[in-house]
Amino acid sequence: MRIARATNGGAPFWGVVDATASTIRPIAGVFADWAPAVTRGEGEAALAFTGGTMPLHRVTLLPPIERTARVMIAGVNYTKHIAEFGVAPPAQPFAFLKAYRALTGPFDAIRWPALTNELDHEVELVAVIGAEQVDRDDPLSSVLGYTIGNDVSSRDLQRSGPVGVGMDLLAAKSQDATTPVGPWIVTHDEFPAGSPSLKMTLTVDGDVRQSASSGDMTWGVDALIRFIDARTSFDCGDILFTGSPEGVGQGTGRYLNPGEVMETTIEGIGTLRNVIGQRP
Repeated sequence: MRIARATNGGAPFWGVVDATASTIRPIAGVFADWAPAVTRGEGEAALAFTGGTMPLHRVTLLPPIERTARVMIAGVNYTKHIAEFGVAPPAQPFAFLKAYRALTGPFDAIRWPALTNELDHEVELVAVIGAEQVDRDDPLSSVLGYTIGNDVSSRDLQRSGPVGVGMDLLAAKSQDATTPVGPWIVTHDEFPAGSPSLKMTLTVDGDVRQSASSGDMTWGVDALIRFIDARTSFDCGDILFTGSPEGVGQGTGRYLNPGEVMETTIEGIGTLRNVIGQRP
């Protein structure tokens, strides 16, 4: 099942997407009203609908997360990506928070941050927490499903942290309207059991910049959820970026430029298509 968050000009709503018919059917209630039941495996029977279906082209798809939820980011989770940064593999997962305002829709333009000259791309599998509370003995039972994220980063700002203090991840990762997410959540029952092993590709103007599998993660989705939840509890509706593979501009020297078209694809989920905005 594909579940999207959208607007047709009014208040945002959640809906079930029929990709074949290119329609969306609005779901009654907020995410927390129905997500736990769907996460438990009750499927579409757990949903109440309001009104009939509408064509997808009549709505604007939004990031599939409500404003009250949190955006968690796991970094340095692919061995070859770590090598691009010239750092030693960490002994445990590394995670931080991203501001909600950094998010943008799956087909929206990427805002060029005023303070950066080195805008970079990062394709990532994103897990969506649907349970009211994480079961640390079985973390994947807390996952409603998966979506796509592109953790667009300002690398020069990332390196601008004070000497001896470390990276400035707030400046690098939380610039307004830079991080596309979507186009929808594909529920966990659409994937084999375990941490997903899905083909991930990112292209810029058709040129392949990143191509890898989410199965190459150092720590799987279950390990990341368990690690983070022990430090700050997940809430229903929170999303978790699970890290990016090799091929980013930081490693290749090929950063993004205004006007370029970036397409971010994950097998079994879909594609984000975003134009890089003009420099201010």
